[in-house]
Amino acid sequence: MIDKELKEKKYCVGCFACDNICPVNCVSMVCDEEGFWYPNVDYSKCTKCGKCIDVCPVINKKEVTNNPVAYACINKNGLIRLDSSSGGMFTLITEKIIDDGGVVFGAAFNDEFEVGHIYVKTKEALEKFRGSKYVQSKIGKTYKEVKDLLESGEKVLFSGTPCQVAGLKSYLKEDYDNLFSIDIICHGVPSPMVWQKYISYRENIAGSRTKRISFRQKNDGWKKYSVSFQFQNDTEYYEPLDKDLYMNAFLKNLCLRPSCYDYNFKGIQRISDITLGDFWGIQNLVPEMDDDKGTSLIFINSEKGNLIFDKIKDKCKYKKVDIINAIKNNTAAIKSVNKNPNREIFFENFDIMPFDKLVAKYCLEDKVVSISKKIKRIITKIKRF
Repeated sequence: MIDKELKEKKYCVGCFACDNICPVNCVSMVCDEEGFWYPNVDYSKCTKCGKCIDVCPVINKKEVTNNPVAYACINKNGLIRLDSSSGGMFTLITEKIIDDGGVVFGAAFNDEFEVGHIYVKTKEALEKFRGSKYVQSKIGKTYKEVKDLLESGEKVLFSGTPCQVAGLKSYLKEDYDNLFSIDIICHGVPSPMVWQKYISYRENIAGSRTKRISFRQKNDGWKKYSVSFQFQNDTEYYEPLDKDLYMNAFLKNLCLRPSCYDYNFKGIQRISDITLGDFWGIQNLVPEMDDDKGTSLIFINSEKGNLIFDKIKDKCKYKKVDIINAIKNNTAAIKSVNKNPNREIFFENFDIMPFDKLVAKYCLEDKVVSISKKIKRIITKIKRF
């Protein structure tokens, strides 16, 4: 029934809540021609119970009213901070959950470097979650696993995009005292299909399978991070974000899920307990915490979030900041990105053109469009005088 309610793809965030809730397993998530997951209903099994509609966080979006508090934070452990995307705060929070006997859910690479949600129970395994993964993570049956663990009395921390946290909360229907949630300041989620094509492109050049991937190497600093592929033949690909093909496609909004442009769960008020992101613009607000090694921006959104933060304060440097000033250089926290005008033609040519030519062509054309717009603005100003 869910496909009758969400008639346009731009409304579906791919959270997997409908897939998890269906009592007769007639809803499955299948990839479309762009590589994004959408619900598919087998009506020969469907009992028309309506649970898939009731669980959809988009159809049943709830208003959030809270007063989040923002902090600039840095993990005092320099090695963890270096290995993290920003200030290393995710590790501090999740280690506390593990210390309390809990489990942590997050996005991790599998052996094929596909990204999916799993859970871990040890501090050592938290390494799988460390570092950004710029591709949509497959939730699978994670929400069912979360509920089973919660009802068995386990303390659970679930981390994901705002849409994924919204999907989980909608699936659970009730608030559990032993559930803690973290969402991220999300630019948008690229297509897993595009990501896999890029991996193949890199492996073909290297002549070897991939051994390790990092989206956020800080060898040249946090502000100008680099993408790194280490291959099994002991070679490495290493380029700064503005030179990497995949990061160009991602940051220029060529390959994001349709819902990332038109519908989201962003905003200052959030349903998660804690929000994590990079503190871009830290040099303007708290310059003493800017050493170009990474600083986290944290929103404490609930009493649960505050309780966790109080327990880890001694392991980090932190300073309270005005949340409105903090988001001035972090607009992804509150609004969607603009859709790239070349997005449709990018996907139309996806199977026809080599990856490097595909990205170079449409990123270049995007630059040409931008330059053209700037020229028109200048001409318009001249005409006024």
